Amino acid sequence: MQGMKLISNIAVSVALALSSQVFAETAPEPGSDKGDAAKGQQIATQVCAACHNPDGNSIIPANPSLAGQHAEYIIKQLNNFKSKDGKPAERESAIMTAMVEPLSAEDIRNLGAYYAQQTPKPGVAQDKSLAEQGEQLYRGGNLETSVPACTGCHSPNGTGLPPKYPRLAGQHSEYTLGQLRAFRTEQRANDENDVMHTITSRMTEKELRAVSEFISGLRQ
Repeated sequence: MQGMKLISNIAVSVALALSSQVFAETAPEPGSDKGDAAKGQQIATQVCAACHNPDGNSIIPANPSLAGQHAEYIIKQLNNFKSKDGKPAERESAIMTAMVEPLSAEDIRNLGAYYAQQTPKPGVAQDKSLAEQGEQLYRGGNLETSVPACTGCHSPNGTGLPPKYPRLAGQHSEYTLGQLRAFRTEQRANDENDVMHTITSRMTEKELRAVSEFISGLRQ
């Protein structure tokens, strides 16, 4: 565990050291409203790759895969990690807040455009029985505890509904489970109308693990 933390800290330090040079080289044209994927690739490759892989297909279970994610969703999350006017960021993460602070609005749009264009690699559920239980929740919810089906916001095949609801298909179960737990405890509260807290507060720990396992093997 200490070794992984050391690697993570080194990766962050290297990325921050590179950031000022990368951002200077990728400054977008004035008045540009759309992200430039080519410029976003430069930032992603030199700054984000240590945690999310160059193409956004993370190989670290605790870090999300970003390939194929909706640009609008990525833009919102990166902005939520930023602290504003001395106030805490809307989404807490010491590492991510440090990483996004140097990014301009254009840099963030460029990253969103780049990751949205990348091809996500399919995942595989490791626990078939647990995944089957998760599929029932994902597609049908739990009427007894008023837990709605995940398909209503994230679609039957996990592609999500942009701009508010993210793509989930193939996401690491460890990362998804961590986020569901964070929503339940309100450690994370940057979703629309606190919907995710309401839903996860009605779910058992086993249900959270089951739906996370199913999502990891869900394919478009």
